Amino acid sequence: MELLFIVPYTPTLIRVRPYNLIRFLARRGHHLTLATLWETADEFRMLAEWRSMGVDVLAAQLTRTRSIFNAIKAVPTRDPLQAAYCDSPQLMQLIQSKINSQSFDAIHVEHLRGARYALHLESPTSNLRPPVIWDSVDCITYLFEQAARYRSGLFSRLITRLELGRTKKYEARLAAQFDRVLVTSEIDRRALAALSNRSEIDVLPNGVDLDYFTPRADQREADTIVFSGKMSYHANVTAARYLIDQIMPLVWRQRPNANLIIAGSRPPRSIRQAGAADARIKVTGSLVDLRVALWRASVSVAPLLYGAGIQNKVLEALACGVPVVASSRALAALPRVKLKSAALVADEPRSFADAILSVLNDEALRVHLRVAGRQYVEAEHHWDYSVNHLEDIYRAAIERRSLK
Repeated sequence: MELLFIVPYTPTLIRVRPYNLIRFLARRGHHLTLATLWETADEFRMLAEWRSMGVDVLAAQLTRTRSIFNAIKAVPTRDPLQAAYCDSPQLMQLIQSKINSQSFDAIHVEHLRGARYALHLESPTSNLRPPVIWDSVDCITYLFEQAARYRSGLFSRLITRLELGRTKKYEARLAAQFDRVLVTSEIDRRALAALSNRSEIDVLPNGVDLDYFTPRADQREADTIVFSGKMSYHANVTAARYLIDQIMPLVWRQRPNANLIIAGSRPPRSIRQAGAADARIKVTGSLVDLRVALWRASVSVAPLLYGAGIQNKVLEALACGVPVVASSRALAALPRVKLKSAALVADEPRSFADAILSVLNDEALRVHLRVAGRQYVEAEHHWDYSVNHLEDIYRAAIERRSLK
């Protein structure tokens, strides 16, 4: 198939979903054109890697100034600020020119922030318009409804309240405008369906690269706890504060030398300050290879208080053979019946600390969780399964479009 992927941010190892969908589709012989934005030098270098994999790349720079301008411009409109955050006239022009000069079997656009590019496309005059598949990834309204209860700081609360109402209406409109709509989990499917009254929404779960995320027992360190994730994401910041302030003090009462690794890019000042104040807390910032932090860990934790979609941090830890302790919210998008023997679940500070301590204190439990966790992701979350489903969705959308 000839596929156009419109992704608002350069796909990298951190942006797991588009990175692996494009990579696996390319491996299967599909020809892909990636239209995306880059912000950092590392992202710009990643564009060259995509080209080396045989992917055509259309790219424009998204500066901080441009993003702020986009958000300000959206204030007097009825659209959420984030819907305009990634607007780039340059990228829009590149996409339109490509569509005018080349035929595509399908257009795949990711996230609420990328949707506007597909909405503003003009249909080619000489060819039947290809079907457009919108990968919402998460239901952002569902995420904001949770965030409104937990976010601290006056500015954060005001922005959340402003965006919530706008996002709810905007997502409802978006869901009705594309040939197919995708989300990562059944929870997000139900939330988006309730907003839009669209019954046909496909669940396309995230996978995990089982060849990349593999167990390495030789690097494991005793009494080492890791929490991983993009630390510019508000749900991860809230979880990290909860972990540092309420859970770890209970762990340290019994294991005073236990170390906590907060592994993820762009940690805010409050998290960096916590690391500076306590030598037992290591805040890594961006890592070239996240696996190094996972391989060091005795236990990986995901104490999310709110969130949406599938938590890649959980899948990656399980794939690396690291015992996982997570909140119900962190595991909500996963099949709990199949997962119940592969991870420990806790939702209060005391029970969460007790679960961590049980893993640290019990070698037999650690061995069981390492084996069961790896077996679970091998059975349920290989990217090939998701890409098989995605190819079926493309074919069905193409066939339906051809009948119109």
